[in-house]
Parts: sequence; C-alpha cells; structure tokens
Amino acid sequence: MRIANLSGRLILVTADGTGAVDVEAASSGRFGSNPQAVYDRWDEFRSWAADADLSTATPFAVEELGPPTPAPRQVLAIGLNYSEHAAESGFTVPHAPTVMFTKWVSCLTGPVTEVALPEGGHTDWEVELVAVIGKTARDVSEADAWDHVAGLTVGQDLSERITQSAGPSPQFSLGKSLPGFGPTGPWLVTPDEVADRDDLELGCSINGEQMQKGRTRDLIFSVPAMISRLSQKLPLLPGDVLFTGTPAGVGVGREPQRFLAPGDELVSYVTGIGELRQRFVATPTT
Repeated sequence: MRIANLSGRLILVTADGTGAVDVEAASSGRFGSNPQAVYDRWDEFRSWAADADLSTATPFAVEELGPPTPAPRQVLAIGLNYSEHAAESGFTVPHAPTVMFTKWVSCLTGPVTEVALPEGGHTDWEVELVAVIGKTARDVSEADAWDHVAGLTVGQDLSERITQSAGPSPQFSLGKSLPGFGPTGPWLVTPDEVADRDDLELGCSINGEQMQKGRTRDLIFSVPAMISRLSQKLPLLPGDVLFTGTPAGVGVGREPQRFLAPGDELVSYVTGIGELRQRFVATPTT
C-alpha cells in the first residue's frame, strides 16, 4: 500500500505511482482528509485499504504532493549510522545510537521543491531512508519493532554546516531545520511492498553526477534496532518520523569539500520507494 499527501488531502496511490484515490471520498467519510490523522488509526485504516477500489484512481502531478507526514509530534534523526560516513566525518563508529537530534517540523516539505540557500552558508546533502511509526512503541524489542512501523519513505537531511557547528556547542537541530531542509516523500510505502525492508539501495546525485550510493543493510543500527533503543528512552508515537542516517559521500567529507550552489538540482532516491527532486536558488535580497 502507498499513501500520500496530495494538496493537503490523504490519498491512496496506485502501484505504478500515477493514480490517486481520495481516501475521505472512497471511505464515505470513515477516514478524513487529514494525512497526519490516519496514523492514529493505522491498523483500522490498513484493514479498510486492503479492499479499497483503486479502479477510480485519477492522474496527479507529483509536484502537488506534500510530506506524507506533514505534522508529526516528533521528528528524530540519527547521525553516524553508516561506518564509511562516520569515517569521512572524522569519527569512530559509535557503539550505541547516541548521536541523536531532531529536525523541526517546520522544515518538512514534499518531494519536489525549490530551496533557498542561506547566504554565505555551506549547505550539504544527506539522503536517508525515513521510517514512520504506526503504533506507539515503548520498551519494544528489536524482534517486534517492525510491527510498529507504518511505512517507509525517502528523506533528505539537508544540513547547513556553518550553522550546525557555530557557537560553543553544536547546533545540529538548527542547522538541519532551515526552511525546506526536510524534503520527504514522494509517498509512504508499507514495508510489505518493498523487496527486502532491511536491504534497500539509496543514493543521490547533483546535476546528474552521483554523490551517494549505499544500502540499508550497512546501517550500524538497523531500523528495528533504532526503534527498540529509542523506545527504551521515550515513547514513539503514531506518525512520528525517524531519519535513519546517511551513507558516505556528503560534501563536507570530500576533498576538496563541496556544497550546494544556486542552480543545482539534487535528486535523491530509495529503490522500491521513489525519489525526491530539489532545485536550489540563492536567498532573495531585500
């Protein structure tokens, strides 16, 4: 099953990604139009959607899609979760998922966007698999963690490196939460729809030049490990968004370093899920 946020309305998406069925209309009002609200009724919704008629699907433009989870109560992200990325960042491999931060909800956007680059900044790319919680997780085991996942989507943890490292202590959340710095989408795919939920290819390119390519089997802390460890510390709530880490190939780890510039187009993907497309522009002068 695939769901998406089409101009602020919850839709079911056909398997080929070209057709949309409005959930509120198709369910005769049983489920509302709010894309975020569905996660609080996830099991009930999945049961209904299993028999939903998609023959009435109509075409839509991917540019009209918003984030699959537009208003999560929590957005959590893990850093240094691939060994080669830890090395390029100058850190040793962590023995526990201690490099945790949040991206503020206001930065979340849909899959096709235009992003204004901060003047004088060093904006970097970080493609990630993103998991969305479908059932409250508290003190869950790794073996049971996947049962708490509603689905998977593609994310970009865009990072302003100067802001991130400014001040007497790192400002991770601020540097990673500027306007437009959290593209997600294009839709949410339930784990049963992907070939191997524990081994997905992900990557990104700038102007057609490949920057990152990795596989989620190489995560230091897998999706279920991350959910289990986090749930020991705090409850994970339906609709919460988890950025699971980025593979090697970011700009700050290159020699010489490279950062996004006005006119660049960044295309990010996770095989079996879809792609994001961001175009970067200079911050308008006043």
